[in-house]
Amino acid sequence: MDSQAAGRAKGGGDLSGVEHRGTVDRWRAVAPGRVNLIGEHTDYNGLPVLPIAIDRAVRVEFRVTDDPEVRLRSPVARFAPLTFQLKRPIEAAEQGDWSNYVRAAARGLMEHGVELRRGIEGTVSGDVPIASGLSSSSALVVASALALLKANGVGVGSGGASISRLDLAALLARAERFVGLEGGGMDQAACLHGVEGHALRIEFEPLRVTPVAVPDGWRWVVASSLVRAEKSAGAREAYNARARECREAVAGVGGGYRDLVAEPDLDGVVRRARGVLSPVLFRRFRHVVSEGRRVGLAEEAMRNGDMGRFGKLMVQSHESLRDDYEVSTADLDEMVGIALKAGAAGARLTGAGFGGCVVTLCEARTVAPVMDALAARFYAPRLEGSPGRDVMFAVKAGGGAGVG
Repeated sequence: MDSQAAGRAKGGGDLSGVEHRGTVDRWRAVAPGRVNLIGEHTDYNGLPVLPIAIDRAVRVEFRVTDDPEVRLRSPVARFAPLTFQLKRPIEAAEQGDWSNYVRAAARGLMEHGVELRRGIEGTVSGDVPIASGLSSSSALVVASALALLKANGVGVGSGGASISRLDLAALLARAERFVGLEGGGMDQAACLHGVEGHALRIEFEPLRVTPVAVPDGWRWVVASSLVRAEKSAGAREAYNARARECREAVAGVGGGYRDLVAEPDLDGVVRRARGVLSPVLFRRFRHVVSEGRRVGLAEEAMRNGDMGRFGKLMVQSHESLRDDYEVSTADLDEMVGIALKAGAAGARLTGAGFGGCVVTLCEARTVAPVMDALAARFYAPRLEGSPGRDVMFAVKAGGGAGVG
């Protein structure tokens, strides 16, 4: 992210008054990816999550056009140039087409009542690895929305002709379901509300975001399993099936997930569920309520600087995702084991699963041994050379999205 946009995002102020970057009507919308530290598959069940916005982003370099049309291209050869009109109805392209994320942003804004009389033309680039569970797709949705808002004179912040970051995050979460995924609202909220050096406790119904300072000395390493986790394509049906199963499970138990997680005797809640649910629905239910409880415990551990406790909760989260939610893979499991043996305080899959990445929590002195162990034991048998910068890398908690 460029320093100007990062600074404004950190302050969370109105983005309508930014200065031009040289040529009139040429701008850059920047939206970071995210790494979810704990709280997986809980957002669409109304339970909190604890991610960080990362120091990698999707960028839309654009100029404003007088005609209501979007024209974008990518330097990546497999992403064909996209063009569509900003008028109702905005139809979906073929499943898996990258333009659907830009279309979703435009559709969401229009359904919210934003008049999109002017369009954008430009280039999409970035360094968030695609289909890795780091929310590159939501970053594209957010960046596209910010570009369209800027083109049409709508600021993000407070006062005047503007929309709040919370409202924008909520409407873009709804809009992204246009691609056919029954997701929650974590990704868009993390992207828009990132604060440097902080994790984000994100709560839902209503949406609330609370920054939590990451203790000095805590380091995060992200490593790809080399299996793409494309929620807009192959993994979509499995992801949506989990969402349906969660709804069926809580209906069978009675009440809502938030109230059930808040009950003092969570073990009693789980025993009650075992007696009324099928084995599959019980496993899904047990993951959701136990993961919901872990988020609060992890936030407490982070505030107390208790790396050991936080790391154990990450491992418990991974085991639950593996055994109860059944979204891990043999490769992800292997990577978690390698990282822990090499000295990581904690490790787990991050994102929806079905491939993608693991995130590891390390002390500064253990970052290199963990990365060396993954390179030697996981990547060397699978790659001809060393893992590249989009395969394994350290990340920092970064600022939120902005336009400049």
